Amino acid sequence: ARQGRRRGDHQGGGVLTHVVLQILGVAAVAVVELWAAVPLGMAMGLAAPLVWAATLAGALLGIAGVVLAGDRLRTWLVSRVGRGRTREGGRARRLWDRYGVIGWGLVAPLLLGAPLAAAVGVALGADRRRLILWLGAGAALWTTALTVAVALGVDALRAVG
Repeated sequence: ARQGRRRGDHQGGGVLTHVVLQILGVAAVAVVELWAAVPLGMAMGLAAPLVWAATLAGALLGIAGVVLAGDRLRTWLVSRVGRGRTREGGRARRLWDRYGVIGWGLVAPLLLGAPLAAAVGVALGADRRRLILWLGAGAALWTTALTVAVALGVDALRAVG
């Protein structure tokens, strides 16, 4: 069955593998920064729903990883910064005091990126389950907004050109 196949001939398996690798690449970028993942996926030519799903999956993985490693992370941060040396009036602390875990979860992925928002939430002493829930909701909100905006922008550029 393999006789006669030359390098570069595709019977579907190569294309599928390529698309799966693109999706995994978008998800891997989203673990660190969801704002870079959406334009990357769209530039690769992936469909907007695939970009959205891969980006959200990656962001959720990043959030969960940081939050679940939270006890070690918090101990490390306190040992490095010291309990009394954190800025009491810092922007993150003021946001946290004013809006709590819900406000932080919805806004912080936009301001800091999902993993850093998770790390700050852990450092501020958030309940892990609530932090994952609300950061996940925030990541879903901003991933949706960015995916729609980029998809509309791509469509508008195609209509003009």
